[in-house]
Amino acid sequence: MSGGAAPHDPSPPAQSVRVLLAEDQVLIRDSLKLLIDTAPGLTAVAEAGTGAEAVLLARRHRPDVVLMDVRMPDMDGIEATRRICADPACAGARVLILTTFDLDEYVYASLRAGASGFLLKSATATELLAAVRVVASGEALLAPTVTRRLISEFLHGPRPAPATRDLNDITQREREVLALIGKGMSNSEIAEHLHLTVGTVKTHISRLLAKLQARDRAQLVIAAYEGGLIT
Repeated sequence: MSGGAAPHDPSPPAQSVRVLLAEDQVLIRDSLKLLIDTAPGLTAVAEAGTGAEAVLLARRHRPDVVLMDVRMPDMDGIEATRRICADPACAGARVLILTTFDLDEYVYASLRAGASGFLLKSATATELLAAVRVVASGEALLAPTVTRRLISEFLHGPRPAPATRDLNDITQREREVLALIGKGMSNSEIAEHLHLTVGTVKTHISRLLAKLQARDRAQLVIAAYEGGLIT
């Protein structure tokens, strides 16, 4: 091996994903911070112990991802999510809800508030880091298996009556794709079911996101319910 200097890499280093931690239990919050800060490409930029503090720090630090607990003092995670997602100062911040499935009443409300998805508190460290990266990349967090579980809980648990969603502006094919998203199918499953290519399915999803002004796949699930495509 030559002893010469290594060639210079002109490409800039990848920018770290900036994460805001919103969790009222100090021990859990400290563990999350340690996990995030030691993971390649992730940085914990702020920590909040209440929902109100999470909103304030999201405006101040403009994180890429907010890891949000639901049960917090002063303001719960659902209301904090609603305020962050509606605030132009927090544009680009995506909220990942920390939840347990025995809290059925929070699922629909969190999605309505603008959450990009859910992470179970029983998740492993690897799953948590993967979830943060998926959300930060702009992809839908809700993996098909998680979506199906959420849908099951949504259908069998108490929930608010959904508002009417106008789907008149979408095509028949887009309605079919939206219904299958609402059922928790992945892109490849939708492609197989409708005899389309995965690329075509992605195109339909992009159009659905634009037409329905949805942030991500999680919001499309809500649109499918509100539009009466899922009963």
